Amino acid sequence: MSGVRGPSTHDGAPRRWSPPPLLYASAAVHLGAAASILARPSVWPWALAAVGANHLCLAGVGLWPRSQWLGPNWIRLPPQSGVTGRVAITIDDGPDPDVTPQVLSQLAEHRAQVTFFCVGDRIERFGGLARDIVDRGHAIENHSQRHRHTFSVMGPRRIGAEISLAQDSIFRATGSRPRFFRPPAGLRNPFLDPILTRMQLQLASWTRRGFDTINTNADAVYQRLAHPLQDGDILLLHDGNAARGRSGRAVILDVLPRLLESLALKELRPVTLRSALP
Repeated sequence: MSGVRGPSTHDGAPRRWSPPPLLYASAAVHLGAAASILARPSVWPWALAAVGANHLCLAGVGLWPRSQWLGPNWIRLPPQSGVTGRVAITIDDGPDPDVTPQVLSQLAEHRAQVTFFCVGDRIERFGGLARDIVDRGHAIENHSQRHRHTFSVMGPRRIGAEISLAQDSIFRATGSRPRFFRPPAGLRNPFLDPILTRMQLQLASWTRRGFDTINTNADAVYQRLAHPLQDGDILLLHDGNAARGRSGRAVILDVLPRLLESLALKELRPVTLRSALP
């Protein structure tokens, strides 16, 4: 074990899971539907329609990465007394043996520290690269073990296994356990938050993303991320599954230096998500 505490409440105590109001409302809908059918069986179509609408609502919230309706979710860095001028760049889906070393070189040139949300099975394949990320002062966080696009429809056992396996893969490679989790594509369901609470992991999404896995236009990706740049932003790029421009070069490699230069001009300092924990 690394001995690193997970996210906590403002008084320093580990966070305990409490169902968000939406889940209380969902339970009330189910109980109300059951009671209505028992009292007047003829209303069952309406009761089932209400339950169906409730499930659609839960699914919609889970498909909204920046939503906080299913539990705490960082979409910006939390304010810290007397600390300003921070932005978190997060880089997903790696490590990638072709792209990540070039990203690390660009970050070193600008003396910037960022957060890599890495996939567990890629950490196992490229352990030396993972250690290089950490040795250069960056943080590696949990992006699931296999980056399954079906993650948001998994049950609690499979979700827990995906997260736990990635925790172990990252720890074996780096000696440090992640403190944040980001689901594949940011999509989730109501089972996720109690699992993260048990593992003392903080869910993190983003303020803005560049869609650089599908957009091959580096200028467009940069514009999405950089306008406007503000204190507390969490920005998302990809070293794994990165889109390629006409030259075959990963888009992040043309976007990241411009983004770092823009941050410097605005006197905004790139930091890891961990640095903003209580």
